[in-house]
Amino acid sequence: MVDIDISNGFWVFGYGSLLWNPGFPVAQQKTARLVGWHRSFCMRSIHHRGTVEDPGLVLALDRQEGAHCDGVAFFVAAEHAAETLAELRERELISSAYLETIQQLETSEGTLDAVTYVIDTLHEQYCGGLALEEQAQTISTAIGGRGPNTEYLWNTAAHLEETSLRDDDLSWLADRVKVLVSDQ
Repeated sequence: MVDIDISNGFWVFGYGSLLWNPGFPVAQQKTARLVGWHRSFCMRSIHHRGTVEDPGLVLALDRQEGAHCDGVAFFVAAEHAAETLAELRERELISSAYLETIQQLETSEGTLDAVTYVIDTLHEQYCGGLALEEQAQTISTAIGGRGPNTEYLWNTAAHLEETSLRDDDLSWLADRVKVLVSDQ
C-alpha cells in the first residue's frame, strides 16, 4: 500500500468493475487515460469470480510499452475518503495480486494523480498473455463469491460501450462467451 494524502479527498481510476459498481460515493467523475498500461484479463480470480479449484479471470492493468487504458477517474470527497480507501483496500487487495499505486492520468482538463490498482506480475495469480479463446473458455464457466465470471465480463463490456470507451478485446470476449454459454 502507498501513503495517500486523503485530507482533501482523492481520485481513483476505474477500468473494470469499478466502472459499473464503484461501491463508494462519487463526488465527481471524468473520462481518463492511463498511458503505458493495458486492461487485460491477466489475473486468476480465486475469490470474487472463481475459486481456488476453478479460477475465473478478472481484469488488471498490465504494463505494456505503447499501450493505454481508457477508463474513469472517480473523485472521493474528503468526508468519505477514509472509509472509501479502507473499503477499496479490502476489495482490491484481498489476495495481494494487485499493487496499490498512484498513477498520473490524462483527462480533457489536464492530468491528475489517482489511486490505481495494477497487477503484480510476480504474483501466482498473474496469467498475462492468455489467448482470447482461453480467456473466453475460462470466463464462461467460473463462479466465485461475487457471482459468475460472465456477469463481470458482460457488465464491464456493456459499460465500456455505453460510455464510448470501447475495448475491442472485451467486446470480442463478451460476444464469444455468449456463444459458449448458449452451447452449454
